[in-house]
Amino acid sequence: MFCCILLAAWMSTAAQSGPRQAGPLARESPEKETLLRLLDVRRVYVDRLGGGDAAAQVRDMIISSLQATKLYIITESEEKADAFLRGSAEDLIFTDTFSSSDSLSARASAGTGSNPDRTVEDRRSRSASVTVGEQESTRIAERKHEATAAVRLVSKDGDVLWSTIQESFGAKFLGASADVAQKIAKQLLKDYQAAKQLRIP
Repeated sequence: MFCCILLAAWMSTAAQSGPRQAGPLARESPEKETLLRLLDVRRVYVDRLGGGDAAAQVRDMIISSLQATKLYIITESEEKADAFLRGSAEDLIFTDTFSSSDSLSARASAGTGSNPDRTVEDRRSRSASVTVGEQESTRIAERKHEATAAVRLVSKDGDVLWSTIQESFGAKFLGASADVAQKIAKQLLKDYQAAKQLRIP
């Protein structure tokens, strides 16, 4: 009798509690989790870029391009920053040279030998030779301007949140460095918007 009462009480409790809850949700993939962290950044400090004197100019252009996106507050204070943009950049001016050489030549000859059985008047020898030669060489030197940059956005705890590599030989209305800076800003804007779409339930 006592066992029957315990069984009835257990069944009643199980019915009231309903189905068991599912376990914790699966963790986000590292790529998605990292991308979503772009939305939590508010202030960015653009660090000095490696790559020599030209890198300082590229850094200034990157700051202007990032400011134009209005994604983050660009700060000159490392202490206030939530993330840091770091990396390296180069701005090179060089001469690209192309050379080629083409030649054309032709030679023709004709001759008549003597016959010892003929008379002295008939023993004659005739010959003719024509040589034509022509050579053409081409050398083209073109001055080029190339800029490259490899940058990453790093959180305060040292995690790399985002990175990109951009290069340019110059655009229609922009120099190579300015074009690289704009490409970096556009790529960050694109990935930031993708992160916003991921967060929408």
